[in-house]
Amino acid sequence: MIWQGDAAASLKDVVNHLEPERIATDRFRGRSLNLKWGYVFGGQFLAQALAAAQQTVREDQAAHSVHGYFLQSGDERMPVTYQVERIRDGKSFATRRVDATQDGRTVFTLSASFQREEAGLEHQDLMPKTSGPEGLLSQAQIGRNYMDSKPDAVGAQLSLERAVEIRPVDPTGIPNPEAQPPLLSVWYRALGTLPDRPALHRALLAYVSDINLLGAVMRPHGLTWVTPGMQSASLDHVIWFHRPFRMDEWLLFVMDSPSASGARGLAHGRFFAQDGRLVASAVQEGLIRIRT
Repeated sequence: MIWQGDAAASLKDVVNHLEPERIATDRFRGRSLNLKWGYVFGGQFLAQALAAAQQTVREDQAAHSVHGYFLQSGDERMPVTYQVERIRDGKSFATRRVDATQDGRTVFTLSASFQREEAGLEHQDLMPKTSGPEGLLSQAQIGRNYMDSKPDAVGAQLSLERAVEIRPVDPTGIPNPEAQPPLLSVWYRALGTLPDRPALHRALLAYVSDINLLGAVMRPHGLTWVTPGMQSASLDHVIWFHRPFRMDEWLLFVMDSPSASGARGLAHGRFFAQDGRLVASAVQEGLIRIRT
């Protein structure tokens, strides 16, 4: 594994936290990253639960779909226990359910399906024409301009980007954004070279997939994470893995929001490799409230 400078230390921390420790046959313990948020980042629940389930299936079976529900806010000061239930083991497919608990409370639950690799029909959406990652500012660089006025919100973004670089194609303005169509495209790449373990790359994609999706919901309303009174939280999250990829190579996350109503917003996302391959898709519904 090759890490790049100071940022690499944080990527190493993320990687070391993605795969929870096995404490019994189907029971695992995960540690929370010290993001200083006070609560557990949703992407961490997704990544650790997926990694725990992956350790209970055959080596030739890889995750192809993941469905997660965020039930309660987790405490980042406490370890998380992941209990895996073996729902089905077939010749091609395996199904797992994972419950994440803290202090006796179920805070997150995940269902995952795994499949043995096989040939089949092939088609995909085309990657939209957009700016490449070269020359774009990262979200952290953009956020630093507002550190004095919004230290908590910007500090949270900086804590994530010490491990994964995030470069928006058309950044939302801060602190007074204009209403724009509910479309968002962002480039992601790990700040270092990762080992050749596909399960690790899938876990890291699950981790970063919880970043920015709800931003597409806020965009047509001229809102951002730093809008006064903004309350947002992930409610459920789905990922489908389509093709092999590497998280230490640039991936474009193309997002749109078809609906917002009832204090909830829905967002779709597609991950493309730079060569145009559609490698994963994600859907998330989140809570969106403006408190006065």
